[in-house]
Amino acid sequence: MKATGIYDRKMNPFGASIFFFPSMLQVTYNRHQMMFERNAINKERVTISSHGPMPLVRLMLILGALTALGPLSIDMYLPSFPSMAKSFAVDPGRVQATLSIFFIGLAVGQAFYGPLADRYGRRRPLLIGVAIYITASAFAAFTPTIESLMALRLVQALGGCAGMVISRAVVRDLFNENEAARVFSMLILVMGLAPILAPLIGGYILVLAGWRAIFLILAGFGLMAFIASWAALDETLPAEARRRDSLAGVFRNYGRLMVNPRFIAPALASSLIMAGMFAYIANSPFVFIELHGVTPRQFGLLFGLNALGLVGASQINRAVLLRWSPRTILGWAIAAQVTAALILLSVAGSSSLPVFMVPLWFCIASLGFLNPNAVAIAMSASGRHAGSASALMGMMQFTAGALAGMVVGSIHNGTAYPMAITIAGFSLAGGFAYVLGREQEKRRR
Repeated sequence: MKATGIYDRKMNPFGASIFFFPSMLQVTYNRHQMMFERNAINKERVTISSHGPMPLVRLMLILGALTALGPLSIDMYLPSFPSMAKSFAVDPGRVQATLSIFFIGLAVGQAFYGPLADRYGRRRPLLIGVAIYITASAFAAFTPTIESLMALRLVQALGGCAGMVISRAVVRDLFNENEAARVFSMLILVMGLAPILAPLIGGYILVLAGWRAIFLILAGFGLMAFIASWAALDETLPAEARRRDSLAGVFRNYGRLMVNPRFIAPALASSLIMAGMFAYIANSPFVFIELHGVTPRQFGLLFGLNALGLVGASQINRAVLLRWSPRTILGWAIAAQVTAALILLSVAGSSSLPVFMVPLWFCIASLGFLNPNAVAIAMSASGRHAGSASALMGMMQFTAGALAGMVVGSIHNGTAYPMAITIAGFSLAGGFAYVLGREQEKRRR
């Protein structure tokens, strides 16, 4: 039986405020049945496995940690770019290539984990992927050349993306569209700590122990996520609900999703607009450290400030979902993001860091409204192909992210314009894709 949420505000006078008090929520596991149960003091339970009662906050922490493997691996070593270039005696562009390779690995790996999760369940592919991530992270700490680091970053991404794909599929197994949007907002609160803390932690580790220690920290975090998943996260996809598709069937599933406007409109819009954030990540060390002269520790603070806007917006999103639908909020978020991106482009030539930071902050913060609702809408259209839908969304996001990284690198001219141009361009493309997709969906009705 597939899990579907049955939340009803008429039955619950507190409305969706339950999502503001995760300690009041309990998750009960059962392998063969998934449903919500209500008790007399307004607690809700969802049955998904055999381990007994589990607080929803714990489930969110585990899924958040799994989803954070990617962001941590991207953000924590950013302050180390100059030191790594000196350590390997290579051009800074070679070090930046390790980031682009990681994006490619995330995009490619998700193509496999989605169908595997639909065929074999969520748990087994997840644990195998995290084990690969741990191994690659540990070896990366001792790599002697930039070439071997690139190879290990690829393997690290191929393992780490399992957590990203399967976490989304688990949420789809358990919640309907509106509930999923609130749950994804909660996940952003957990995983949003990664871009806030990772550069700060990375900067301190760089000063105290050098850049190689950063990869040992990542391996340790992966090990903790593995242990938590193995001990507490049971299967959410019953055997009778699993797919037995051939390779050709897998590609047919992807094809159906790509021509389904209910899926492709929010998925493509989110991917293109999120690509601007990848351009920001790839180019921010240069813009902040090299162009504006901030220290690695100050860079971590600025990076964390932008991430804090993203996390804060995602929590406001949980509140506004009480009144408006995910589709309505998504439309507003896209309009706000495009506006902020165009303002950023207009001030990119300013020598004042605060003038540049304000529209950049709004560009990043708007993603806290955009991403949870886009993912929830797209995943709700996936039917029995939640794993494949999650994988396809991940592939699209990180393919667009890798492309944005290459664009911002190829037009590098020693100013902030390449970052601003890339963010504005991908934002406009995402907004255009969403409008076209919505029009196509209306014509099909």
